[in-house]
Amino acid sequence: MSTQINKILIAAALAFAGMVSHAAGIQWNVPMHHDWWWNAPEKPQITVCAANADTLPKRCSVTLSIETDTHRPVTSMSQAATIAAGDSTNFTFDFNLMPGFYGCTVTGNGAEVKKFNIGYEPENIVSLPDAQPDFDEFWQRTLNELAAVAPKYRLTEDKEKSGNGGKVYVVSMKSLGGVEIKGYLTMPDKASKNNRLPVVVHYMGYGSKPWYAEPREDARCIDFVLSTRGQGLNQPGNQYGEWATYGIGDREQYYYRGAFMDLIRAVDFVCSLPEADTRYIFAEGGSQGGGFTLVACALDKRIRAGAPHIPFLNDYPDYLEIATWTADILAKAGVNSGNRAGLLKMMSYFDVKNFARRITCPILMGVGLQDPTCPPHTNFAGYNLISSQKQFVIYPECGHTVRQPDWNNRMQEFFGSFVTPQ
Repeated sequence: MSTQINKILIAAALAFAGMVSHAAGIQWNVPMHHDWWWNAPEKPQITVCAANADTLPKRCSVTLSIETDTHRPVTSMSQAATIAAGDSTNFTFDFNLMPGFYGCTVTGNGAEVKKFNIGYEPENIVSLPDAQPDFDEFWQRTLNELAAVAPKYRLTEDKEKSGNGGKVYVVSMKSLGGVEIKGYLTMPDKASKNNRLPVVVHYMGYGSKPWYAEPREDARCIDFVLSTRGQGLNQPGNQYGEWATYGIGDREQYYYRGAFMDLIRAVDFVCSLPEADTRYIFAEGGSQGGGFTLVACALDKRIRAGAPHIPFLNDYPDYLEIATWTADILAKAGVNSGNRAGLLKMMSYFDVKNFARRITCPILMGVGLQDPTCPPHTNFAGYNLISSQKQFVIYPECGHTVRQPDWNNRMQEFFGSFVTPQ
């Protein structure tokens, strides 16, 4: 018997005995099951597939570790098996969870295979509102201040952006405090006083570059893309620095007090258009724009329905525990543990979940299950407090985004379901 054959036999014997654990030659796969989220009585289940592409048997050990979205350990489970050469096996883990979202880590033979989030009974996540007693009075007073500001709408056609099917205008107007804000209006050619069209108000994400809806001959609505103060079209004259921290110690001066009023001024504007069918004003946006959408729906009953996705500005107490993005913001604001309670009290006036119970129009929400910026827990913290007609879509493989064009198609169908043909 040759020396080479002896080495092969010895290696095989050791592998069967569980004394050798080779990473080489093993191909791992964690197939998505049930879109990575479940509702009772369904039971969460994760399967890890291991295929041995080597010419020798391999001893495989798999561990599934689960932690809360605040990184507290929940459970850790392990399984092991010897896989024959050219063969494969599945390791299946069943477990119980409380309502919430969780981080999973799969390791195979000591090496990380996959990290991902899962969810269980998201509509049973409880994050109680913490609105201050004068929350409604504060916002009614702010709305009254906005109403006292003459909007002074001004439209300037952008002929380079206009095209077959419609015209694009840069719109400027005055908002809370007399601050000038801008946006892009796309007016279809077929819109008129005698052929009024629904309107979609688009609220932009945090620091997004300006964009507009391209004119289309088949357009079925008027589009208005708002840039709130200091952002988008207004960014060249930004006086607010890092918007999320501007005036953060004072609710009267905080950036989002004015920005939230910009949302309402945008609705004022589109309702002033003679071509607009004001029965059908819709609002949508993602990230900051998602939070804006929910706030606008709460403060302005002219909005017929809203479609936020991956909404920001939601559930600050838990957000500060879950998300990493806020660490930089808080550092810039000079916030430490000593004044955290005071910060959260001030921020409660601007927390989307405290607006949620005031929403009366239908809502469609999109969620990125793997989102580290606006974690799904915070999305549902506000959503679960909405008592009006609502529905959600979870995109299991998406981070801080939703899957296109699926979301746009769903949103258009959702808005269209409320429009009665003239």
